[in-house]
Amino acid sequence: MITSIHMRRLLCLAAVVTLFATVAASADQLAIKFSLDWKFEGPSAAYFVALDKGYYKAEGLDVTIDTGKGSLEAIPRVASGVYQLGFADINSLIKFRDKNPDVDIKGVLMVYDAPPFAIITLGKTGIKAPRDLEGRILGAPAPDGAYAQWKAFVKENGIDASKVKIENVGFPVREPMLVAGEVDAITGYSFSSFLNLKSKGIAPDQIRVLLMSNYGLDLYGNTIIVNPAFAAENPEAVRGFVRATIKGWQDTVADPEAAVKHVLKRNLIARAPVELERLNMCIADNVRTSYVQAHGFGGVDMARLGKSIEQIAVTYTFTNPAPAPEAVFTNDYLPPQAERVLP
Repeated sequence: MITSIHMRRLLCLAAVVTLFATVAASADQLAIKFSLDWKFEGPSAAYFVALDKGYYKAEGLDVTIDTGKGSLEAIPRVASGVYQLGFADINSLIKFRDKNPDVDIKGVLMVYDAPPFAIITLGKTGIKAPRDLEGRILGAPAPDGAYAQWKAFVKENGIDASKVKIENVGFPVREPMLVAGEVDAITGYSFSSFLNLKSKGIAPDQIRVLLMSNYGLDLYGNTIIVNPAFAAENPEAVRGFVRATIKGWQDTVADPEAAVKHVLKRNLIARAPVELERLNMCIADNVRTSYVQAHGFGGVDMARLGKSIEQIAVTYTFTNPAPAPEAVFTNDYLPPQAERVLP
């Protein structure tokens, strides 16, 4: 007969066996820290889909995903080796490579084929095209990624910049100042500013978003970047991370509503309708572009990337010769095109 003492011993033994099994399983998984560019919001759903559905685990990866404080932050995190991979603006990466030519950090999976950089205004201003900004006040936070492209945007659209007054505003007051009429337009990320304005009671049909990618800028947006030492030592792990992330995006594009739930359980103050709309805008404007539908998700056209580097030179003075496209992005870790089709 099994006594209570025997039962306790058996339970303790079972617990020890379970613990060793867990440790052994974890030992088979390569730990990876992945830095996002921002908070846990709709556009980050794909990575949590890949995590929760076991896509990373199937590649032998134990992935931890952390928030960021902007698309610049992931670059030094990954360059230092504190994070093995990150999600960062490739235009910022190009500037980083110029200042740090010996740090061979590259993009390995292009997520935003078109960046969300935009000029946002309201119907009441009468601004419908870039040149309508002449004679107006543009509210732009100095560190804003969209504002960083202003000089190139001006050049491509024949705007007389001397006729546009730039008002340096903070991120928290950018949309409120537009609503109050203190500025006529603002720079920002399309989906973020659009939703911020909606939350302030502005009807969607009164919000005008001029995506810079629709007005002459050939820039790419955010890409997955990898630490060079980690990539050299673990090339198959990088390929596995890329494969799993692509699967996460394929599932997300196929069913955004289901994908957003993976974000909501990690961000308890987020609202489902808002994050779903944010994700749908991101997919439509930045991820599932005509180029991606024709050539598959995740790669870049090196000729276009070269042109984008030339456009960056309009807004940024390179210390060294401008980096070649191959110095900032590689297609070497991508699976075949047939495996990168978005629904």
